[in-house]
Amino acid sequence: MTQLMVAAAGAPDFNRDIAPLIAKRCLECHNERDIKGEVNLTTHEGFTKGTKNGRLLLDLVTQGEMPPKQKGLSQKLPDDEIRLLEEWVESGAAWPSDRVLDLYEATSDVRAGRDWWSLQPVKRPAVPQLTGHPVDAFVRAKLKKVTMTPAKRASRRALARRVYFDLTGLPPSPGEMEQFLADTAPGAWPRLIDRLLASPRYGERWARHWLDLVRFAETDGYERDKLKPNIWRYRDWVINALNDDMPYPRFVAEQLAGDEIGNRTEQSVIATGLIRAGTWNDEPNDPADYLYTRLEDMVHTTTTAFLGLTVKCARCHDHKFDPILQSDYYRIASFFWAGPIGQANQGGPTKEQLGFDVYGWTDLSPTPKPIRLLQQGERHKPGAEITPGFLSAVAALDKPLTPPPADSKTTHRRLQFARWITDAKNPLTARVLVNRVWQHHFGQGLVRTPNNFGFKSDPPTHPKLLDWLAAEFMRPTVDDGPGWTIKRLHKLIMTSETYQQASVHANEAEYAAMDFTNRNWWKFPRRRLDSESLRDAMLQASGQLNLKMGGPSFYPRMTREALEGLSRKSGDWQESSANERARRSVYMMTKRSRLLPLMTTFDFRDTTVSCGQRDVTTVAPQALALLNNQFVHAQSEALAKRLATHTADREKQIQLAWNLAFNRQPTPTELGQALEHLHRQQAHFDPRQNSQGQPTPPRNPGSLVGLELWLRADTGFQKDTDDRVKSWSGRSPKRFTAQQATPGKQPIWVKDAAGGHPALRFDGLNDALVIPEQVLHSQHFTLIAVANHTAKNGLREIFSNWGEGGGSGTSLFIGTNGATQIRLTDAFSTAGHLSNPQSHFGLMAINSGDGAATFQNGRPLAST
Repeated sequence: MTQLMVAAAGAPDFNRDIAPLIAKRCLECHNERDIKGEVNLTTHEGFTKGTKNGRLLLDLVTQGEMPPKQKGLSQKLPDDEIRLLEEWVESGAAWPSDRVLDLYEATSDVRAGRDWWSLQPVKRPAVPQLTGHPVDAFVRAKLKKVTMTPAKRASRRALARRVYFDLTGLPPSPGEMEQFLADTAPGAWPRLIDRLLASPRYGERWARHWLDLVRFAETDGYERDKLKPNIWRYRDWVINALNDDMPYPRFVAEQLAGDEIGNRTEQSVIATGLIRAGTWNDEPNDPADYLYTRLEDMVHTTTTAFLGLTVKCARCHDHKFDPILQSDYYRIASFFWAGPIGQANQGGPTKEQLGFDVYGWTDLSPTPKPIRLLQQGERHKPGAEITPGFLSAVAALDKPLTPPPADSKTTHRRLQFARWITDAKNPLTARVLVNRVWQHHFGQGLVRTPNNFGFKSDPPTHPKLLDWLAAEFMRPTVDDGPGWTIKRLHKLIMTSETYQQASVHANEAEYAAMDFTNRNWWKFPRRRLDSESLRDAMLQASGQLNLKMGGPSFYPRMTREALEGLSRKSGDWQESSANERARRSVYMMTKRSRLLPLMTTFDFRDTTVSCGQRDVTTVAPQALALLNNQFVHAQSEALAKRLATHTADREKQIQLAWNLAFNRQPTPTELGQALEHLHRQQAHFDPRQNSQGQPTPPRNPGSLVGLELWLRADTGFQKDTDDRVKSWSGRSPKRFTAQQATPGKQPIWVKDAAGGHPALRFDGLNDALVIPEQVLHSQHFTLIAVANHTAKNGLREIFSNWGEGGGSGTSLFIGTNGATQIRLTDAFSTAGHLSNPQSHFGLMAINSGDGAATFQNGRPLAST
């Protein structure tokens, strides 16, 4: 049992000594809602029931009858607590008038009270006098207590790679690495940190962490999963805000109330996209119920991201573990109640209501209808009307809201909520934020449950360090202005020796046995790259990375199998150009119903709820993806070309590959193994290549093996005196014949139509030749045609399995839609655009197990 502090002298104080004791030991069974044994100990009247001064209850406690046994085991209070009760009763059992206790009076063994550590004011603790850096002082003070020593400093090469990935999500280039290694002047490390914090790549990296927190995606989710128009501007706003080191209070205010702040701008209204970034159901079973589902999403996202509390658990009843009342939930919900949470306009305001054509949020009225507490969370059981307000557990800031200005179009509730969150007296906000920053540098936070600072949280590894960082984060400085600056916090943490430790300790086995999860921070934790850093690093190593910032998201290449779940496969996923697909992963389209398999394989997060910490899994599909994924193959090919262009020397190629991928040279063993592998692969492929590295032709090209249909315009046809073709015999071994008996549908043979070569001219309306037999017997095929195209609009087909009388069960065709767009079956209806279609061109279409692709004169047009 948790021991309580006993007053050193004088009669016990009720509020200091007795109320916490009763709350911890008694109220779980004897409160106003759950009155076991007809005893309610929340009031003086209940405590003294049946006796003048509570002596009856004291006797039961003294005898060990209260609390009662559990599973046959005595629950008798410790002797010092019993003495405290005795002293209080003997002194008259003073109980302040009108003082009513409740379950959250004090923390017990089953729930947090208002005295819970994360709800106490942030106080700047004294720094232990051990080292020059405050972070190290706190860490090493605890290491000293457990007789451990920190790991030695990591190599400069390892540190450079660490800081680049941490701050930019990219590895250093070989040139950047050498530049840092050559800088041996004092201050090289903080200078590198400053340079990376000033890089635009910083905002792209750290925006990804924030977007996880606010469940950002660009579609609604649910069955139709419609696009949220222009919500990519919110993502760009986050990137820019972080690059600009926007003070955290403004960062919060613009996202919660960018439409209510003074001198609002289009950008500040874009920031309110946070509120609408969640899922949205366009066909809920009960639209009236769905209003409260949306409210829960907004309450949960904001209170989790900014406060680290699970407020949504109080939607149906008082929180089971934390001092959050059900009324608190509806007080917070009232901040969003005034907005357009209904079914119109994808659950948000119109551009006229916003004042800008952006995907943001605003209130519909400065005086909305009241919100009511729902008993058991049921809409059909409305309870008391709730006055807007804040969390009652933060008593120092529990004050009434002020009404909006007379000329306001909104309630100004969200603006007051934002200011309440970033009030220096709020005990949660700074603690939560500095913990998140620490987490993304070390892989784990000082509190290892970053989205939950309540009773079910993991306790802080270093409570005083957490509070010191929180106080320091809020502290104004002469150089950095009013405080609350995230970049200063980064530098503070990263200049510590704790951050610069090696990831392997000289006493690894011994220390791991003592502290396997590294709660004492005796070494730097090894961390795996997340999905975005992995993909972006491959693009950088291959030389393909496109650093274009901002703008609409790109659609990555998605296999046909991955698109099976979409209702409109080609229409819902329009693959972007190769150059766009080489952009950083933060700019990738995030479609809730169809996330890129490569990203989810490497633990891309759930987009429906706030994610404070991604899972880190080790599963077989990760290895298979790195071996077989088409994106990985493409980057491997690009890297090989980059190496071959740089030098013909095999050893130098291998050395450059290691430098680009790992920022180091290969060891002699690695170099030898790589050379051996290269020789084996060369021996395998060389017999099939000529001296120029091109594939050799087949040994017997005249056999035409695998050629199903070959129609030539210079032979094999029968025509009438007007040159109308009745039949056209193929030259392949199967000798298929294309026929047309109706004169009005017969194409015309033209002698010199194609640069001196003959051709058949189809009118694009009715002309067609028909092969009655089945030509293709597999879904894997190659179609090649030499043609030109002069029609201005309408559908045209070169090859089709549709009959003259109508469609086939499974459509297979290659043709055009309009003047230039190629179609290859319904599943690939946007298969590229022709260049100069009036001139004769070679058109090729391929369908294989790896997808489909089209080419014009050998130039790739499109692929799946």
